[in-house]
Amino acid sequence: MAHKKGGGSSRNGRDSNSQRLGVKRFGGELVIPGNIIVRQRGTEFHPGENVGIGKDHTIFSKIQGYVVFEKVRGKPGRQQISVYEQLPQKKDTTVQ
Repeated sequence: MAHKKGGGSSRNGRDSNSQRLGVKRFGGELVIPGNIIVRQRGTEFHPGENVGIGKDHTIFSKIQGYVVFEKVRGKPGRQQISVYEQLPQKKDTTVQ
């Protein structure tokens, strides 16, 4: 007879690493070229002026400036992110 019972094996105990998605630089923040603004799956946010989009849909800054989140007129629910050298004076951030 076995002196000790056989140790059972658990079928749980695994987890995947987090993807660390989301907004990294918020509206009004100063960014430099290459700063990641948003990491996302798909285009929840679309690129606007002075930003680029990577193959994994990461939006990044191309110039030094301030981040602005804008609604796109005529496209309900669509938001785009732009970087401007100076912050726009008016609060209405709707783009044609």
